[in-house]
Amino acid sequence: MEMTWEFILRIFVAALLGGAIGLEREYRSKEAGMRTHFLVALGSALFMIVSAYGFEGALGTPEHRWDVSRVAAQVVSGIGFIGAGTIIFHKSENVVRGLTTAAGLWVTAAIGLACGGGMYILSAAATFLVLVGLEAFNFFLHKLDKHRSAS
Repeated sequence: MEMTWEFILRIFVAALLGGAIGLEREYRSKEAGMRTHFLVALGSALFMIVSAYGFEGALGTPEHRWDVSRVAAQVVSGIGFIGAGTIIFHKSENVVRGLTTAAGLWVTAAIGLACGGGMYILSAAATFLVLVGLEAFNFFLHKLDKHRSAS
């Protein structure tokens, strides 16, 4: 029963961290917002927990252990599929849109996997870096655009 509360904490933390990234994306009116990032992080954490602990006793002997990395690898593949759906090439403008959103979903899935593995500090640090990176780059890009238009 004690592990159940730990698992619940893991998915809650994952959902909150994913939601924080999604909130920034929602604020910027991007393709994938709070709900999407929330669900990606939550689902990734749940997959990690099920992969690591969901099959205990299935082989009947304690010395056998499932390879938990197999499910994590499939999460990465699945997120690649979702991320690809956010990337659009506009032929008329010769520009690609949605790459940052796809990368955001990818890193959000990684944060969810880390939370599912109980790595809270790493997950929080990664979320902080994602948010700082998104905001800092946005700030500097706007400054650069203003500098170009003034020239």
